[in-house]
Amino acid sequence: MKLAIKLAYRNLIGAGLRTVLNVTVLSFSFVMIIWMKGLMSGWDHQAKTDMMKWEIGGGQLWHQSYDPLDPLTWFDSYATLPPSMETHINQGDMMGMLVVQGTVFPQGRMLPVALKGIELQQQILAIPTQLLDTATEAVPALIGEIMAKSSGLKTGDRMALRWRNAFGTFDAADVEIAGIFSSNVPQAEQGQLYIALDRLQQMMELPDAVTILTYKEGFKINEIPDGWVHQTKSMLTRQVDQMIKTKSVGQSILYFILLLLAMLAIFDTQVLSVFRRQKEIGTYVALGYTRKDVVGLFTFEGSMHAVFAAALSMVYGLPFLAWQARVGWTLPVDASEFGMAMAQTLYPVYSAGLVVTTVLIVTITTAIVSYLPARKIAKMNPTDALRGKIQ
Repeated sequence: MKLAIKLAYRNLIGAGLRTVLNVTVLSFSFVMIIWMKGLMSGWDHQAKTDMMKWEIGGGQLWHQSYDPLDPLTWFDSYATLPPSMETHINQGDMMGMLVVQGTVFPQGRMLPVALKGIELQQQILAIPTQLLDTATEAVPALIGEIMAKSSGLKTGDRMALRWRNAFGTFDAADVEIAGIFSSNVPQAEQGQLYIALDRLQQMMELPDAVTILTYKEGFKINEIPDGWVHQTKSMLTRQVDQMIKTKSVGQSILYFILLLLAMLAIFDTQVLSVFRRQKEIGTYVALGYTRKDVVGLFTFEGSMHAVFAAALSMVYGLPFLAWQARVGWTLPVDASEFGMAMAQTLYPVYSAGLVVTTVLIVTITTAIVSYLPARKIAKMNPTDALRGKIQ
């Protein structure tokens, strides 16, 4: 084994520029695969973290009739706060939210909105609800930056709000934009108007009514009240998982192309080695090497390209990957256009498993590609090989 390593090392060094080119292409594949995989992992981690921070907390309880995609169900999607949950709310482990349909009229236009009543003192979501505690004749409201851009609203602007109360009667009032927040979660911003929970309950004539109960990260639900549906964190973030899975499939095509380029170069190198080094192969056999030993030597020699590539990747890849993890990759388009939780700048997340898996896949693939042309050695006649002829 030690002799095989020395021979393989000598042969690769002797190949000169050919080895340099093969190792460079293969190291580029190493770095790009790890970087792109890390980018997907970073997006997944960041999207879920932002959704927990701005929208879903550690999980939620929904009224059984509530469907966030069907505003027609919102009129009946509320119930009195369950007594078993009042203790958790008082302790700050849970918060209630009332969701109803409303219409606002900014600058003479009509925009449908999800009117959400949220507790002023809540600390589960990052929404700055303390801004709603404002002395004004109008109803203080919060909106996200996405809605502010689409509607042209600014802090301090007023507009008319129309809603239908629990008895089916339409009512209206002026609302004043008390603040505009920015998040990376379009679902928490687009078409959302936040006002104080007790104020909305009064407007709807629904004392103590809520639609959603959001609990903080780490809180455990021991029992689910009748009429409520438990939505776990994994259920609420499954859209992100599906998107990541879809993007990963697309990335696999690029991985294949990168590996194909590197493996094609190594395959051509091995074919050329078998063709040009026939006398050397015959000498090995004449000195007592079995055909299996010679095939193993050439396979090991080709596999060493992956070892050199991994070493070269560490030289320029580690600084590049560390730099990307620090500064991130800024998207060339507005991330809000994707309609999903996505920051404008994505920060890759690397793991030991990702690096080890990538190295193993590339190394094993390199060994297989190196072995395929080396099989021809087993069919060579030592005498013909010494004379430089293939049988």
